[in-house]
Amino acid sequence: SSQVAEIKQNFLKKYSKGASLLTKRGSSTFLLDSTCLPTVSQIEKAGLCCQRDTTASTDRPQSRIAQAMEREPMRIREGYLVKKGSMFNTWKPMWVVLLEDGIEFYKRKADSSPKGMIPLKGSSIHSPCQDFGKRMFVFKLTVAKQQDHFFQAAYLEERDAWVRDIKKAIHLIDGGQRFARKSTRKSIRLPETINLSALYLSMKDPEKGIKELKLEKDKRVFNHCFTGTCVIDWLVSSSSVRNRKEGLLLASSLLSEGYLQPAGDTSKAASEGLSDTPFLDLSDAYYYFPDSGFFCEGYSSDDDVVLKEEFRGTIVKQGCLLKQGHRRKNWKVRKFVLRDDPAYLHYYDPAGGEEPLGAIHLRGCVVTAVEDMPDTKKYDVDNILFEIITANEIHYYLQAASSTERTEWIKAIQSVARTDVGIYKIKPVSPDTCNKG
Repeated sequence: SSQVAEIKQNFLKKYSKGASLLTKRGSSTFLLDSTCLPTVSQIEKAGLCCQRDTTASTDRPQSRIAQAMEREPMRIREGYLVKKGSMFNTWKPMWVVLLEDGIEFYKRKADSSPKGMIPLKGSSIHSPCQDFGKRMFVFKLTVAKQQDHFFQAAYLEERDAWVRDIKKAIHLIDGGQRFARKSTRKSIRLPETINLSALYLSMKDPEKGIKELKLEKDKRVFNHCFTGTCVIDWLVSSSSVRNRKEGLLLASSLLSEGYLQPAGDTSKAASEGLSDTPFLDLSDAYYYFPDSGFFCEGYSSDDDVVLKEEFRGTIVKQGCLLKQGHRRKNWKVRKFVLRDDPAYLHYYDPAGGEEPLGAIHLRGCVVTAVEDMPDTKKYDVDNILFEIITANEIHYYLQAASSTERTEWIKAIQSVARTDVGIYKIKPVSPDTCNKG
């Protein structure tokens, strides 16, 4: 009838107006104004509600609105992690991006497409993961199909930050919510339910925390460590626990979660289940923080002891950077550890190996930002570069993940280089030996 035709014409005219407004808004959330659509009574009066085209669902207003509300998942966290291969037992550094709905990993930060993607829906995360012996700061992500993915961070706080964000993303995506990241600043103040991460930071406080000592036992010297008794004493005196029995339980939790590490045969035997408790409240049971620079040495020649001197400094900063090789000029991911007094920057293979690939003595060095390297392939660098020139005029080119990170590294290196008083005796090492990797 003419009435039906008129209502159809008005509907299409007004709906087209609303659709054009929707298009102008792009992908942002926008609901069509009710005045742009015919009322139910109008449609019923015209007899239109009896005819539904189920094959053209994408033309209905509801479907178009849903499509307009869809958007790409937001990035939550990104950075270098070492990932274990799914088929082969190899560990390789990857640029990892945590999204609202999954984890993407890339061979290089500059790559446009990921090597793989791990969905988070129905997944679970386990940390710490101690399935690989001496490999520290590992966490495991088990997807809904019961496939395990293993990642290794460069240091403890970095691992905890990744695990915290992934747990929150999993929880919210399983509940149908979007990820809304809040401030990740850590508080030293302990809540009623003990927060092991915050407690760990309190224990490491230079002034009020547990003092790291140089202890001797069985003709060996343990550097940057402390006794089990010292740990319990500190927990009681800081009011973290009410008595030593509670302190023993809390210290055992810190040990099992990787915040404390055993040093020496006595504490190692207890942690492996050869004692009534995994943690020992004893003056001859030694422990250390996992990122403290701990090392053990036997009595040896003066030269060997002096060579260890460069590792005695306090760790100021650590993390992964890209480093250009001195010979092949290619770029590789390296884990860097900055120490002061004496000022050294050691770099390691992040996929494994406790011995550093090289050491950069920072006393008298110059460090500056570099904006471009013409002889470098574009896909290798993002021009977030900085250069270290040592007192021996050896040049090191490094690349950070962001301008902020580059600034932080430059300031930290400049700070330790200015305050370094040096060491009295160092065995000469040739540049070829120091500059491996």
